[in-house]
Amino acid sequence: MSDQTLISLKHLRKAYPGCVANDDISMQIDRGEIHALLGENGAGKSTLVKIIYGVVKADEGSIEFDGKPVQINNPAYARSLGIAMVFQHFSLFDSLTVAQNISLGMDDKSDPEQLSERIIEISNHYGLPLDPERHVYTLSVGERQRIEIIRCLLQDPKLLIMDEPTSVLTPQEVDKLFETLRRLSDEGMAILYISHKLDEIKALCRNATILRLGKKIDSVSVADQTPSSLAGLMMGEELKLADHAPGGTPGEVRLSIKNLNIPAESALGISLKEINFEVRGGEIIGIAGVAGNGQDELLKAINGELLCTPDSINIEGKYVGGFGPNERRQYGLVSVPEKRLGHGAVPGMSLVDNALLTANIRLGLIKLGLINYSKTIDFTQSVIKEFDVRTPDENARADSLSGGNLQKFIVGREINQSPELIVVAQPTWGVDAGAAQSIRAALRALANQGTAVLVISQDLDELFEMSDRIGAICAGKVSAFFPITEMNSEKIGLLMAGVET
Repeated sequence: MSDQTLISLKHLRKAYPGCVANDDISMQIDRGEIHALLGENGAGKSTLVKIIYGVVKADEGSIEFDGKPVQINNPAYARSLGIAMVFQHFSLFDSLTVAQNISLGMDDKSDPEQLSERIIEISNHYGLPLDPERHVYTLSVGERQRIEIIRCLLQDPKLLIMDEPTSVLTPQEVDKLFETLRRLSDEGMAILYISHKLDEIKALCRNATILRLGKKIDSVSVADQTPSSLAGLMMGEELKLADHAPGGTPGEVRLSIKNLNIPAESALGISLKEINFEVRGGEIIGIAGVAGNGQDELLKAINGELLCTPDSINIEGKYVGGFGPNERRQYGLVSVPEKRLGHGAVPGMSLVDNALLTANIRLGLIKLGLINYSKTIDFTQSVIKEFDVRTPDENARADSLSGGNLQKFIVGREINQSPELIVVAQPTWGVDAGAAQSIRAALRALANQGTAVLVISQDLDELFEMSDRIGAICAGKVSAFFPITEMNSEKIGLLMAGVET
């Protein structure tokens, strides 16, 4: 270990009943280095960073930090060493101010006035300005992420761990974040960067450690790799990254939304305002947007969880605004919500029972009050096989699957019902590169068969790869839609910010 090495992991192992999450993993990160941690879903990335941050204790192996052997038994000790982590899902209280939220996450409590001054100083220094007195519910998702980052920086970390940090940001916000990370690196801070976006890894990172099925496959110089070769190391085979493959001539209108207005359900919710668009059979329409701008409300309005005036939504020539989810499924609609557990699937139920919940109407799995379990099991097994869902069998509980594998199951469950219309929110959220390509290809194949596909996503690479037309949602309003050939990341970023191009 050289003097430049900040952290060195040696032969780490962590096993759970029936699963070895990390198996003999060794790696090191130098001071001032931005180091990528890559791997498919279930490769062991989350377990490894939890060991580094003290959330999980390794069964075997050792860690040296700043030249000294350490045993990181909890996050508080990790922070005392100089290790900080920005999680993918924020832990913020909407009703509190920026300063109050930051104070709650600090180990050393500061005078409120002094803390506010430090927040202003640090946030301005790193180009992430924050007003400490603003309430969190008034902030964009990008600004909320700044709170998490500034909270870490106030504790003068030597190592910053970032888990999928750009998944909720506009392109402009991503550029600003990268400027900040490069500045932190130049000042000597080490950064461990986890992302499924391989173009980001190429643009930002110096070295990458690749995990596969719990084992370290290699540590490579990112400059010597392509996104395709990095994906190949992750998967064990070369990934052919797809270009945009437009569908054929659009068919008849399968979804028509006219003058849709739905007031917010709560003071912190988003109202849908004057939404008008249509989706035709055989085409994929993409809606971009930063989280919290009405995406969830729009999906619920389309799938029947939120009711509206009957003539606001038309599916397959039928006005369905006053109908609930089951009736809309009878007319040809299926949907995939953003939240997997608790919305897309019931955590404590088996995959078979979760398949039954949404497929019974379209596939006739219940007749005269009796469940056809043989047919349901066959359907569930076909989804598991076709979408490569890593699970012991169809009787496994939904909450026993990794996030990526559960996502593959939920998306596959809806696609395999051969719908006339599918609405999908975040189709490849938390899914590795190979599985993401499979899901996108399946959605394109569905469109080629005449299905109307509406994709609501924060992943612009995904939308540019899949969509025939693209628009954006901002503050509950949906922009005009443009052919994908007329759009680029700058233009869609402006639409996401509410600026019509």
